[in-house]
Order: sequence, then C-alpha cells, then structure tokens
Amino acid sequence: MPRLSEVIAALDTLWPPERAEGWDAVGTVCGEPDQEITRILFAVDPVREIVDEAVKLGANLLVTHHPLYLRGTTTVAADTFKGRVVHTLIKNDIALHVAHTNADRADPGVSDALAGALDLRVVRPLVPDPTDPEGRRGLGRVCELDHPLTVRELAARAAGRLPATAQGIRVAGDPEAVVRTVAVSGGSGDSLFDDVRAAGVDAFLTADLRHHPASEARAHSPLALLDAAHWATEWPWCELAAAQLDEISDRKGWGLRVHVSKTVTDPWTAHAASTETPNAMGAPN
Repeated sequence: MPRLSEVIAALDTLWPPERAEGWDAVGTVCGEPDQEITRILFAVDPVREIVDEAVKLGANLLVTHHPLYLRGTTTVAADTFKGRVVHTLIKNDIALHVAHTNADRADPGVSDALAGALDLRVVRPLVPDPTDPEGRRGLGRVCELDHPLTVRELAARAAGRLPATAQGIRVAGDPEAVVRTVAVSGGSGDSLFDDVRAAGVDAFLTADLRHHPASEARAHSPLALLDAAHWATEWPWCELAAAQLDEISDRKGWGLRVHVSKTVTDPWTAHAASTETPNAMGAPN
C-alpha cells in the first residue's frame, strides 16, 4: 500500500500547487505523511456530510475541490462546524487534500470535465496559461457542438447531463437562437465575460452569474447565458480526477480503491417557479 506522501506526490503531478491562484488554499490540510492509503473519496465540498460519508466508507484520504479554510482561521475548536470536520477527520485517520484553482487550470481540468459531461469538443482554453507553451492549460474552455442546437436544446442537454439541483439551468437570451460554439467554465464565471466576448462564441455556460454582470454582458452582444448550480458544474471533475488516480494506481500497482461521492452538497434545496411568464404582469407595485 502506498503512503500518504506518495499519493500526494502523484496528485501534485496532476495539479501542481504552484499553479493555483495566489489567494487560494490548496494542498494537504491534515494527515500523517507515513500513513498507509487504501481507499480514497473524491468530492466537491469538505463539509460534514462528506466527511461522515468518508468515515462510513472506510476511506483514509478525502480529496475535495473546495478548500476547507480558504481565508484562514484562528481555531479548529470542535464547536465550530469546520473545526468539527477537522476533529472527525483526525479521529478517524482520514487525510484531507484540496485541489482547487490548480485543478481549474490543469490539462485536463475542471472545465474539460464539464465539457465532457455535455459532449462538447474542447478547442482551446478560454484564458490560456501563459506558462504553458502547448497552449492547453488555463481557465475555462472554448468548445464546439457536434451539431448546432438551439439555446433551449443546449439548456435541456445541460439539465439532463449535469447532476440535478434545485436551481436547474437558468437561461438569458433568445431560446431559439442557434448555438454552434460554447465557452464553459466550472464554478463562478462572470469575471470571464471579457474573455468570452473575445472568443466570439454563441453561448457561455457557467455558474453563479450575478444580475449586473449578466445584464451588461447581454447588452454588449447577443451572447446566450446558461447559468447552472456551482456544485453541479464542478462535480464532473470528481469523476475525471478519480479516473486519473485510478490510472496512476494501476500503473504503480498500488491497488487503491477510488470512489466519487454522489452526495449533493449544493446549498440550495428547493425551487419555486414563478406562476406567471416573466414580464407578463410587470413588476409588483
């Protein structure tokens, strides 16, 4: 069985920590370097439900996309919810490792997994990594459809292929407009609108689109916007990452058992649709 330090070294070849954004908090949060690793769980969020799942599964390494302590802390007291996560991990000999923006920029990375889930052909990064001479790494991806779809049909494909959430897929733009090229970005993507416009695509699929950036983007061009749940756009990466580690395990003869959590940790739990068609009645008095 490999030791934690060996597994982390392998993960760092996939998602080098030095490629994370400067504000990010990636890497190993807890775990003994000499601990033997047999079973690994991948998930998006390091929350209590996921940690409990890792305990029940008998995993001794949890790999998440989102950091536990993105902004630092002064306590890991067990009466705080993040402190309880740390206590539970340590008491059950479970290490925690985070790959966040270093996984976003990887080749393949988070947006490749998102494109793959939607059967989109990746053409290039949306925001290329200047340190990559081959031009394959970077944030987001510019993609082509296998055949043209309307915005409505593309939204239906996304709703059917991504994990189900209360939000589903919100759309801005003409539902019958034809889409041939799409930019995708797993997670929050409205900081990338300038890059999306420069790419000249027909649609942009991402998450966490805010009112003003979305409104301004629509005013600039006929670009269609598809807004999915943050968690849903990043969950496909867990399956990609697990497959990558499986391949490494097979090559090295480690015999690791690698799992992907199906637990939905999107914070939104219900959706009440408006009873009238938008703009049918105007704003309330």
